[in-house]
Amino acid sequence: MKIALTGATGIAGQAILQSLAAHDVTILGRSPVAGHSHINWSLDAPAPDLSGFDALIHAAFEHAPGKYRGGEGDDPAGFIKSNLNGTVRLFDAAAAHGLSNVIFLSSRAVFDGYPKGTALKEDLPPKPTSLYGEVKAKAEAHLSTLPLTGITLRATGFYGKGNANKWAPLFADYLSGKAIEPRVASEVHVQDLAQACQIALSQNQSSTFHVSDILLDRHDLLAMAQNLTNSPNSLPRRSDVDVSQLDCTNLRALGWQPGGMELLRQTLPDLLPQT
Repeated sequence: MKIALTGATGIAGQAILQSLAAHDVTILGRSPVAGHSHINWSLDAPAPDLSGFDALIHAAFEHAPGKYRGGEGDDPAGFIKSNLNGTVRLFDAAAAHGLSNVIFLSSRAVFDGYPKGTALKEDLPPKPTSLYGEVKAKAEAHLSTLPLTGITLRATGFYGKGNANKWAPLFADYLSGKAIEPRVASEVHVQDLAQACQIALSQNQSSTFHVSDILLDRHDLLAMAQNLTNSPNSLPRRSDVDVSQLDCTNLRALGWQPGGMELLRQTLPDLLPQT
């Protein structure tokens, strides 16, 4: 399959690219990736020529460093212009050039307006409270109107090795003895996100799938870090926040098997500061 991939140098995109070794992948972005064809493109630019491709995977997103919600910084108009208008142009180009599949990496942020503890099923109407969630929801809606197989993957927070190690500052603070605020959140390993993307490529009907794995409390994460490092520092108390979880039943029914806590345990030694 000939695939166009955006966001290949990002946290999610790198993992997705590594999982596509059996396919002919062209990178759409500012920076080339060794071993792959490259088309110089950005979300601010006109849509690229997508003729000859079978599928598009759209994982690119312009945002302030380290922020998704609030990623517009002090330029909400520019944020919308790049991430919504640019995405719409890209999806329209895919339809115009006859691509069979488009996979869009969306977010659980489309549901932020629901009360804590709500079961988040695929058919629940989006209710965003941030500009980030609103842009994702509107892009989802546009994709659903096009004459192609559009697959939306609503992902929770993801983690992994390398640039996907979002917990590096947290580990550094804990190991230096700083007080850690309690927090609990749903997480998925980038390998499992890439696995979901592989499944999405095989679909021939437009669908929305939720991609989430473990509900992780900082207390438990840092307890594992404590065990590996023999740190004497105190753990934060457990969070008492009731977190809404994405219902992933439909994706699991197609064979998706995330790694759960065991994959986290295997990954954790590579995420901790090396001494």
